[in-house]
Amino acid sequence: MREKRARTLPGEGLDGRIGWLGRLVARLRGWVVRRPFSFGRRSERLAARHLRWRGYRVIARNFRAAGAEIDLVAMDGGTLVFVEVKARRGIGAGAPAEAVDEGKRRRIRRAAGVFAARYRVGDCPIRFDVVAISGDGASRKFEILRNAF
Repeated sequence: MREKRARTLPGEGLDGRIGWLGRLVARLRGWVVRRPFSFGRRSERLAARHLRWRGYRVIARNFRAAGAEIDLVAMDGGTLVFVEVKARRGIGAGAPAEAVDEGKRRRIRRAAGVFAARYRVGDCPIRFDVVAISGDGASRKFEILRNAF
């Protein structure tokens, strides 16, 4: 009678232990899946900190309504500000503010209307800003585009 051989997975040794290739693939898979999401969230967190440093008071994050998301809602003096955060690591992807096209603006305006109605903003002045973050690490630059649209 023939012996049955145990099936091994890619990266496993014959004794069933995961080898260096399997560990590397598992590690890279985690980096590839999590990195874009965490970069965006980290950028929003840094933008909120920068806005607070500039005197804004952040009152909401990631407000979702009407098929859109508003990254940050803040008060600048007596003005309610809806903020879209755009970040780019390098210059190859274009300027961050260029990513806010007309469709995105329309969705943000619609969500802002829902926010204003839900929280009874009344006749408070409203403004739409874009925080453009370029670079990463020590070379990071912030630009606040007031009344962007």
